[in-house]
Amino acid sequence: MKLVFFAVLVAATLGSPAAAESDNQVEARKMALDLAGAFSNDGFKIRDGHWTGPIQPGEQAILAVNLYAGNQYWFSVAAAPEARNFAVQVYDENGKPLPTETYHDEEKAAAGFSPTMSGQYYVGIGPVEGEPSTFCLVYSYK
Repeated sequence: MKLVFFAVLVAATLGSPAAAESDNQVEARKMALDLAGAFSNDGFKIRDGHWTGPIQPGEQAILAVNLYAGNQYWFSVAAAPEARNFAVQVYDENGKPLPTETYHDEEKAAAGFSPTMSGQYYVGIGPVEGEPSTFCLVYSYK
């Protein structure tokens, strides 16, 4: 699986008011927020901001996040238009995959995770199949 590193892109896209969003970015964000809203019913708060960017089938975007021990997190991703069967994976600082709860739907997915140690983690997302697309990731915490 080809890796695409978005660590620098994160700072540029998170809350970047100067850049106008495309229709695909807006649609992907709407779908990701709809999914994240389902976790609100369990007391999760949606974090301000989001990450968005282009993605190809078979690629994986890696985003760096700072997480705190004792919190629970859900990472929700969606794409517009044609990506399908997304995978969401959380990795530790050494790139080792961590066990998560998962949710999958056609063009959206989520992973739930509760870190035992505070620090930097990585969230990998990518479509397994479909056409090139635009993704959006939001996360919730409690």
